[in-house]
Amino acid sequence: MIPKLNVAFLDAPITHRALHNATEGRPENSRTAIRAAISHGYAIEIDVQLSADNQAMVFHDYTLDRLTAASGRLRSLSLVDLLKIRLNGCDEGIPALPEILEIVSGQVPVVIELKDQDGAMGPKIGPLEAAIADTLEQYKGPVAVMSFNPHSVTRMAELCPCVPRGLVTSEYAYSDWPLPVAICDHLREIPDYDRVGASFISHEVTDLARGRVAELKRAGADVLCWTVKSPEVEAEALEIADNITFEGYLA
Repeated sequence: MIPKLNVAFLDAPITHRALHNATEGRPENSRTAIRAAISHGYAIEIDVQLSADNQAMVFHDYTLDRLTAASGRLRSLSLVDLLKIRLNGCDEGIPALPEILEIVSGQVPVVIELKDQDGAMGPKIGPLEAAIADTLEQYKGPVAVMSFNPHSVTRMAELCPCVPRGLVTSEYAYSDWPLPVAICDHLREIPDYDRVGASFISHEVTDLARGRVAELKRAGADVLCWTVKSPEVEAEALEIADNITFEGYLA
């Protein structure tokens, strides 16, 4: 039986990288942004990368340069070192997944995006999925996992069969993705949905009219979307999507 999303994921808008606003001291994926999302009753989307010692870190980018004063690949540093690196705009270090889930503690739904560790959406994965599965073993709140990489979703199905899983999907415009054309062409039509045992997609908001999205919805898939940045786009997106992932305003 493929697990479905808890209805709570469809009831409250989902904050993209938590309710972040750097000018107000809430960097993306930070503890402060997590607490702000909880206070508004929003669901939360977070990104997870892997440290040098195979710990799940809540951070979007592969490199530290954009979001901190440090530089280099996050993967090159240990958990202890990453906890010491301050996020731009606040006094917090880069958080680990267990701490973030302890803060949330089931108060709102959390969807965890596994960032592609292969580099080309391929099969060179495993340690990140294992670290997340270990963390989720004791977590009791509504949670789901998703990834652009179908191999990651397959692995999560093996490790956490009871946790709802989905594919993050896109138009895969060649100019936006540093991937071979053949991979973009393959992923664009979401061919792996049934194979990986997904129950939802989170699709690029500008591409929601794609026929494959409608086909999956008719077949019972929950359709989320990313990333909505205005009330006007929200209204348009909800004509197709079951829920939105948003940033830059209060949905």
